[in-house]
Amino acid sequence: MSNYLIIGASSGIGKALAEQLAAAGHEVFGTYYSHKMASVPNIHYQYLDVTSDIDLFFLPDQLDGIVYCPGSINLMPFKRIKSEAFQADFDLQVLGAIKVIQAALPALKKSDNASIVLFSTVAVQSGFNFHTQVSVSKGAIEGLTKALSAELAPSIRVNAIAPSLTDTPLAAKLLNSDAKREANAQRHPLKRIGTAEDIAQTASFLLDQKSSWITGQIIHVDGGMSAIKQ
Repeated sequence: MSNYLIIGASSGIGKALAEQLAAAGHEVFGTYYSHKMASVPNIHYQYLDVTSDIDLFFLPDQLDGIVYCPGSINLMPFKRIKSEAFQADFDLQVLGAIKVIQAALPALKKSDNASIVLFSTVAVQSGFNFHTQVSVSKGAIEGLTKALSAELAPSIRVNAIAPSLTDTPLAAKLLNSDAKREANAQRHPLKRIGTAEDIAQTASFLLDQKSSWITGQIIHVDGGMSAIKQ
């Protein structure tokens, strides 16, 4: 069984992934920030603020994978977004990931099948109104994925998942009525909203030996949004 670090394991995709990995018998070291979590079998929770100094003292000597889940969805016209908001998103989604990966590299290098999974968004490559704030940071994540996968090959694989709108607490304000849920479902070729479990299954695959010949990829798990026009 493997040791995995999930940053942001207290809700949404991170929580679903932690539960999937734990159920499969892996040891999961999950962090939380605002939702305090008590450890359960195979999931060891630890408070972590990724915008501060990173100390991963709670990890074992060998780590087989990292999944970095923190993110935000702030949609508004570009002219209304203050520079401080762009900086806050970058600190959370990009600089936080960089600091975690740098701190965990010695443990990752001891694994025979090390994998890093990051998160982008369908909006980076498709382009949607009012998505500049999230797209700026997630675009940087895609660049980080490509560059880091080259630098860390062949010992550590690096991939990113680019979801469309997913039914998680982070997206609650976009899905807080039946009308909003139905309208957003109909925008997707598969005519439904993604679930945390949909995305977690892909992340679990990218951590596994079954994906050992996959690196440097941005994998779209988006109900067909990025590829199909109807």
